[in-house]
Amino acid sequence: MTLAPPQPDTRGEPQQDKTEHRPQRITLRARVTWLTALCVAVAVAVVSLGAYLTVRYYLYNQAAEDLGAQAATVANGQHMAPAVPGEKLVFRSGTVQFNSIRIDVIDSSGQSYVENDPTPLRSGDVSTAEEAVAAGTSDSSSRVVGGYEVVAVPYPCEDNQPCAALVIAEPLTAQQQTLRSLSLVLFLISGAGVIVAAAAGAFVARGGLSPVQRLTEATEWVGRTGDLRPIPVTGDDELARLTQSFNAMLGALAQSREQQRRLVADAGHELRTPLTSLRTNLELLLAAQRPGAPALSEQDRQELYADVRGQLDELTTLIGDLVELARQDAPQVVHEPVELVEVVERALDRARRRAAGVSFDVSLTPWLLLGDASALERAVMNLLDNAVKFSPPGGVVRVLLRALGDGTAVLEVTDQGPGIADADLPHVFERFYRSEEARTLPGSGLGLAIVMQAAQRHGGMAYAAHAPEGGALLTVRLPGRPG
Repeated sequence: MTLAPPQPDTRGEPQQDKTEHRPQRITLRARVTWLTALCVAVAVAVVSLGAYLTVRYYLYNQAAEDLGAQAATVANGQHMAPAVPGEKLVFRSGTVQFNSIRIDVIDSSGQSYVENDPTPLRSGDVSTAEEAVAAGTSDSSSRVVGGYEVVAVPYPCEDNQPCAALVIAEPLTAQQQTLRSLSLVLFLISGAGVIVAAAAGAFVARGGLSPVQRLTEATEWVGRTGDLRPIPVTGDDELARLTQSFNAMLGALAQSREQQRRLVADAGHELRTPLTSLRTNLELLLAAQRPGAPALSEQDRQELYADVRGQLDELTTLIGDLVELARQDAPQVVHEPVELVEVVERALDRARRRAAGVSFDVSLTPWLLLGDASALERAVMNLLDNAVKFSPPGGVVRVLLRALGDGTAVLEVTDQGPGIADADLPHVFERFYRSEEARTLPGSGLGLAIVMQAAQRHGGMAYAAHAPEGGALLTVRLPGRPG
């Protein structure tokens, strides 16, 4: 029967709507589309504003020049009599077609000289600018007031000396109509440009982000199914490199999974033999104690006890090596300065206590690196144990630590044993690999795998070769600096 997990007691608590209204997220494709449209809209607005202001300046400036030329023609063409202070001027009708133009002649105080002006200036059309022209302090003036272009030029008196100002105001109806038409055209063109830009942005976003969509779908597929097949890569841009990096990650994950699978399978295979033997021996010992069963001799009993102890030691060693491999597989964040000579000397002290009848020839050069001292000591200890195991009685194990001059140092451990067969050299650092000669000797087949893993974790490598004197030469190369 399957028990359901306990549910919290919610009696007496207000019931909440289980449907959560989460805010709608704006997708990356929509952001790219809107950003493209916004950038184009700003650019079009700036260009349109610049074009509008340029045309407006040109139209108003041209209107001022034309009106100024017409005012000069009126002032110098004697369409009205010269201004006489205190007297009113009578406009000679029919000499100029003014239409909607407003005209006046003023003195320096702004008072009009014209008596029968058919189109008088409006209130406020005359300002200090026109009065300055009448006073002779300014050659001319031009300004826009209330939709009119107002121009003032000097007007002569009886002695042909300027004593007044001719002011002409013309409506800017044609110019304003042109500007309205231009505004409408610019608005339509700008709107069409923004729409086209948004459509182009959506198209580019759809095409450019399709690899991201495929990558997202692939990650979701991996999360659902655990399938670590690589994703097809197209192109050579940043998204293609991202896909390649993701494929590399999938490859590393697949390799790690395969290593775990092999580790579990190999561990199960290696554990099966000692466990089966241990069970057989224990059952035999228990069967001998039953009433009526044949009694075991003391010698057989002691041999069975010795086998049980040996199998327990083998299991203990195997489990310890598996724990060490799992610990080294875990990511290491903190590294401390390690003096490699001290690590080797501690391992040598332990090896000497275990190696009866084997001597050590040691030559060590100080070497400093960043790493895990305990992991390095375990690796060195495994190298020494391996050398002692294959060394004959009275043999010598040579230990050499020397710098190579390229930022790395090598630790060489050489024994005088039978050496390693050429077929076994590429595999001695693999987990649970044991040569034909080593299968009869104690060990788990994980010692040299721990050495390789420790070397790689510290940025180095481990090698196996033939020693000049005929034994095995195991080398660990590590980066660092002289101590």
